Amino acid sequence: MKIHFIGIGGIGISGLAKYMLALGHTVSGSDMRQTTITDELVSLGCAINIGHRAEAIKEPDMVVYSAVVKPTNVERVTAEAKGIKTLSRKAFLPYVLSDREVYAVCGAHGKSTTTAILASIMSGSAIIGAQSKAMDSNMRFDATNRRMIFEADESDGSFLEANAAVAIVTNAEPEHMEYYGHDEAKFYGAYRAFLDNAPLRIINAEDPFLATYEGEAVRLYPSRDIRDMSNVLIDDEPYTRFALRDLGYFEVWGLGEHIVTDAALAILAALEGGMALESIRASLKNYHGIKKRFDIIHKNRTILIDDYAHHPTEIAATFKSIMTYARLKGIDTITTIWQPHKYSRTIDNIEAFSRCFDGTQRLIILPVYSAGEEHVAIDFETIFASYAPLFVDRMVREGEALALYKNDQIVSRLDKGIIIGFGAGDITYQLRG
Repeated sequence: MKIHFIGIGGIGISGLAKYMLALGHTVSGSDMRQTTITDELVSLGCAINIGHRAEAIKEPDMVVYSAVVKPTNVERVTAEAKGIKTLSRKAFLPYVLSDREVYAVCGAHGKSTTTAILASIMSGSAIIGAQSKAMDSNMRFDATNRRMIFEADESDGSFLEANAAVAIVTNAEPEHMEYYGHDEAKFYGAYRAFLDNAPLRIINAEDPFLATYEGEAVRLYPSRDIRDMSNVLIDDEPYTRFALRDLGYFEVWGLGEHIVTDAALAILAALEGGMALESIRASLKNYHGIKKRFDIIHKNRTILIDDYAHHPTEIAATFKSIMTYARLKGIDTITTIWQPHKYSRTIDNIEAFSRCFDGTQRLIILPVYSAGEEHVAIDFETIFASYAPLFVDRMVREGEALALYKNDQIVSRLDKGIIIGFGAGDITYQLRG
């Protein structure tokens, strides 16, 4: 087929586009900005338009649009007017997954990491909502294997279209509640349906909701099943060593209890899939992290870390890892830069956000990355007064340093210690220059 993707530069939809390219379909797409993702797609043979315009719809068999593309988008309107089959990413998933043996991973936190770890352990195709460093991509194609390791997304209910043979759930903390009408019963009902639809389930049984799930499942109890955790630098990279149940010791890239929990779920999934224990133990070492998750992008006098965490639970967990890393490196200065992501998420979790940066020596706050939402006034100065934060408009990378701008004037320059940026917006591009 000829398939056109609107919003093809998004991390989720780009994986689908790459997979369809690998299957032999002709793929085109458009996005609002040129990025490393769109550049990679072009190198793979995909025709990309930067900006949205009617002329981009050149009689494809199908048009697929990402969740952020509005009904008024000119390419979507043009495709519908021409009678071309036009599907949301959610509605398109059966075209990708219907004939696969899908290991589907979901959860409010840790699903990208767990999916990437599982893809490092097990063979098969993989589509991840992040760039795996081991794969150097968010997609891997395996023509010899029906297995698909897939990051399923609860934000728009699309995880219910994942055709999961194995459902792996890291946690089910309420998130993206605007999609569920701020109705927790509806939200948890979707998770329950995701699990019920799968023949095999692997869950973090210490999550408050998952602890109540009554269906048959392989249950991980992190506080009981995981023990003897220790942290170490190997070739100046962070690793955690741990024992899991009676299966012996494992080593995984990264720091923190949350990383070990993600790894343990992946290990249990691979065991249930029939993989030999010693192969799992060895293959786990293939995992080297994912981009934008505790992503150490520069190490010298200044250590720059880019992290996608945009929910207070994620930030608090990652910040524990940062303090461990600082201790291992013998560094006592941690500067945190936060770009709030979406007004709705920030307001819904504002109290938790006001506590999750405890331990930082300095907090810098960027403007809210709206992701298309209307502006809402938030009194950050009062709510975050205990941190005495510095408010800036943007950052510019200058070698090892970061220049901080307010009203087009440099107000500070960061050039020592550990600097970590949190957010799901364009902070990653500012950090990386």
